Amino acid sequence: MNRLSHATQGRYAPPAPVRELTVTSADGAPLHVEEYGPGGAPTVVLAHGWTCSIAFWAPVIRELSRDHRVIAYDQRGHGRSAPPPYGCYTTETLADDLAAVLDQTLATGPDGRREQAVVVGHSMGGMTIMAAARRPELRERAAAVLMCSTGAGALLAETLVVPTPRGRVRERVHTLVLGSAAPLGRVTPVARRVLRYVTMGRAATREMTDACARIVHACPRRVRAQWGHMMGEMDLAADIAELTPPTAVIVGTADRLTPPVHAHRIVAALPNSLGLTVLPDIGHMTPVEVPDTVADAIRGLVTDHLTDDHTNPAPAPAEASPKASAVADAATAKEPSA
Repeated sequence: MNRLSHATQGRYAPPAPVRELTVTSADGAPLHVEEYGPGGAPTVVLAHGWTCSIAFWAPVIRELSRDHRVIAYDQRGHGRSAPPPYGCYTTETLADDLAAVLDQTLATGPDGRREQAVVVGHSMGGMTIMAAARRPELRERAAAVLMCSTGAGALLAETLVVPTPRGRVRERVHTLVLGSAAPLGRVTPVARRVLRYVTMGRAATREMTDACARIVHACPRRVRAQWGHMMGEMDLAADIAELTPPTAVIVGTADRLTPPVHAHRIVAALPNSLGLTVLPDIGHMTPVEVPDTVADAIRGLVTDHLTDDHTNPAPAPAEASPKASAVADAATAKEPSA
């Protein structure tokens, strides 16, 4: 069982779930899942990012669970979910897990109609959604998709964690950063400053930084290293064109891990794009830095793409995706809350 650590009070402390359950993935691995909010409400499924856990979504869950059913799960090796077997830290494993969560937490009615949800992924969670784009569970169950602060490939070339010139040296340095299995130790003032520099914008508060640091430092170092290696080598570019549900993308201009260039590429390749929201001066941890903005985007997708009975048929993809000229910048985004 993995170490658990997170904020225990305030906005960034996880609320008590309505229930906890175990979902079994394709290889038999158990995944820890938590459910929040009223059972008959429209459903939102949350997939967190690298080195995080369900606790990362705490401020978004607090906002949405008043009138939404929220399903959140721990990715492989994170939180309370079992790590993959050796050699199985792959995008296919991520896709298997998301497919299992959608299949086992969303209902199928007696008439065969399948409950749908708005599916949301942050960072590696967005990569999980792209990896699962061809899976029938996603195509049939996702009424709409929101991806926050993510990329489909070329992470080593574009990441801005270490400000070195583009080229082999830069990629090698970032390979060492992403794939490091060095122990992070306890959360110290220096550790908070490093994490804030790497993952957050200048407006991030001490409370935000501390909440994220506790979660990231709790991730087992071998899990962190193995998934880091996977992300450095993955290429999901071909999968974007298979992501047929209406899809919105959010990115911060101060994102060092998955800079806005990734979001622009994804939006341009989506077959049914709802456009890109660019958040000025916000870093990689968008659901923590601007939880109200993320929650509002999710609410909008629920309103626009889920019917009253939450079992509407999957929408057909649009004929063409908006290109960069159609991308809207959210210059008036809400300020982060302390």
